[in-house]
Amino acid sequence: MKRVDHGILNCGEAGTPRAMSTFPNFAVLTDGSLFATYRVGTTKDSADEMVEVRRSNDGGRTWSEPETPFPAPHAMGSSVKEVYITLLGGTHLLAVALMVDRETYPGKGLFNEETEGVLPLSIALKDSHDNGKTWTDWRIMPVPDDVGPPSLTNPVMLLPSGRLAMSLENNKHYHDSSKWYQRVDYFFSDDNGQTWNDRQTVSQDPSGRVFYWDQRAGICPDGRLVTYSWTYDSEIKKYLNIHRSFGSDEGTTWTEPEDIGITDQASHPAILPDGRVVLAWVDRFQSQSIKARMSVTPEAPFLPETEVELYKLETEPAGSATDEGDTGELLAEMSIWNYGLPFADVLPDGDVLVLHYEGDAEKMQVCWSRLVVE
Repeated sequence: MKRVDHGILNCGEAGTPRAMSTFPNFAVLTDGSLFATYRVGTTKDSADEMVEVRRSNDGGRTWSEPETPFPAPHAMGSSVKEVYITLLGGTHLLAVALMVDRETYPGKGLFNEETEGVLPLSIALKDSHDNGKTWTDWRIMPVPDDVGPPSLTNPVMLLPSGRLAMSLENNKHYHDSSKWYQRVDYFFSDDNGQTWNDRQTVSQDPSGRVFYWDQRAGICPDGRLVTYSWTYDSEIKKYLNIHRSFGSDEGTTWTEPEDIGITDQASHPAILPDGRVVLAWVDRFQSQSIKARMSVTPEAPFLPETEVELYKLETEPAGSATDEGDTGELLAEMSIWNYGLPFADVLPDGDVLVLHYEGDAEKMQVCWSRLVVE
């Protein structure tokens, strides 16, 4: 596997509401064009954050000027943290967004370091029937109370049967100091995302010790689902290696999570038609880099000889560079990292495109890398 090209999708503008660019992802549309979204804001966690869109007609080599079709659905005080796009067929796109209530606890950060709780969050969806030129109004997804403020970490998946699956992770409310029993649930829709009825728990440690955060998921050629989790042991207060699980029966039956021997936080997987998988990941605590590897089948190991480096931190971050510490402190510390969140997927020509963010305390940019899979 080789990195054959790279560039910048969006430049941060220091001292402006577009200073910090994070949460990049993209979808391939029916006509082969790319539809990318990313979050911008004054800081990495700011009330003025919003999501921009850029398009590419040449496989990600060049990008259009930014658009802002995803305003917050509420009155003043809410922000749009991230938006994922799913192609449902033809020119029908489904957008799913994570919204942050900035009014209930004004001036507070997303994570409460003392309780491990988060600000009020909600999930909103809208549709486009013309490849994203126009959009419907937002509709808020009802989320069961036991989920708490929901985390959104993956695009909605269009399953082989035509059902949709949305992955949501539970959180504690901002001042909830009780023990956190972290869980990932899938919610299913049979009407293109208008309603979400069935529900399935995908991963949970019943003891509440191990957390399977930020699950990135994809669909294998044989129809199975595969997830990659940012894994944390809350008892020893240490990040573990990425863990992989497989779901059969369209996500109703799951294997036990397995350690894949790669540290820290995974990207969305790029799954090729022949079953090979390209996975990027950010390693903040050892090599302080973003890399990618390939496996020859969904179950196979990710081969060290296929590894490519996409980013390397040349200077130490402003804060701690440890994978150990109090859970709340580690969550709050995410705001200091100036690189991360890779997102990978397969391009129409068979290459793989990986997006990530990088920068410094003043500004961050979204970058792209094109990988040739040999």
